[in-house]
Amino acid sequence: MNLDQQQRLKQFILAESRAAGFDVVAVTRPDAIPLAEERLRRYLALGRHASMEWMLETEQRRANPENLWPDVRSIIVLAMNYGPEGDPLTILKQKDRAAISVYAQNRDYHDIIKGKLKGIAGRFVSRAAGEDVKVFVDTAPVMEKPLAEAAGLGWQGKHTNLVSRNHGSWLFLGTIFTTAELPADERESDHCGSCQACLDICPTNAFPAPYQLDARRCISYLTIEHKGPIPPEFRQSMGNRIYGCDDCLAVCPWNKFAKAAHETKLRARDDLKSPSLASLLTLDDAAFRALFAGSPVKRIGRTRFLRNVLIASGNSGESGLIGPIEYHLADPSPLVRGAAVWALGQLMERTRFATLAIHHAVKENDADVLTEWHNAAKYR
Repeated sequence: MNLDQQQRLKQFILAESRAAGFDVVAVTRPDAIPLAEERLRRYLALGRHASMEWMLETEQRRANPENLWPDVRSIIVLAMNYGPEGDPLTILKQKDRAAISVYAQNRDYHDIIKGKLKGIAGRFVSRAAGEDVKVFVDTAPVMEKPLAEAAGLGWQGKHTNLVSRNHGSWLFLGTIFTTAELPADERESDHCGSCQACLDICPTNAFPAPYQLDARRCISYLTIEHKGPIPPEFRQSMGNRIYGCDDCLAVCPWNKFAKAAHETKLRARDDLKSPSLASLLTLDDAAFRALFAGSPVKRIGRTRFLRNVLIASGNSGESGLIGPIEYHLADPSPLVRGAAVWALGQLMERTRFATLAIHHAVKENDADVLTEWHNAAKYR
């Protein structure tokens, strides 16, 4: 394939991608991220991946695109804007309401993006006879952000997320790997300058240094990936965040150029913009599944979801939530019971809580929940 044919094929993929709703599309080479392998190795060696063992298991494939697919010659990186309509930090002041990360307030973007990528890839293969493709969205071991930076879509900011001069921090990424040789685009340079707003706003100090993230301290990790009790030192810092955290994204000055999502399925559902904690505390498993059908929230399950809601309820200062919280002391899951104990310890008057603790502790068999009762009563 000569250069002219490569250019025409690239223009075809750009046109198809934009027609499918992608806001930014560019091409890079599989060897364009030579520093990524060492950075990944250091990140894992420091244990900053926390309990995400899949990162260790896929290290070799993740470190180098050619390890994932030796035949790849070009990587098409696509981005779709999911910008919110308003300031996502506003809800953090509404303590009786639940804050759900912007990306999870409607349909699961993995399904939306992957469906579109498959359509584009199919049309590309029809045009590029003899070439092959593979599509990836987030869940595959692909270092999308370094590839997006190499392709010129943006740069990895000090919060480690991609930042675009046109779309700010609100971009979903996907990639199409192909055996076709395509002209590569130029890398984007860093435009963070001296700004460190994203580092300063983090409620749990999850950034050991600029451009470094420790997942063990990150609220997004703790509320989504972490399967056990929320470590006590981070519970109050969670505030009312029950799924993810947008603080470091939302505060970025480059968001002044961002626009609201144009894809209908990525716009926030009214019932997920600021649901009341009281209503979420009443969800049984069927109601939880119904409310979050098609949403990424569904994947953490009702148990972890309730753990998060109970922590947020304990931070609310709302004594009216004591009754609904107390109901969860009888939940089958010790994870939920333990979170309920902590929440009651934050909201109940000391004498009443001590009486309740004695009543439940004597019949509680789970050691972790007993520890929650002991610690909560001790520090009341």
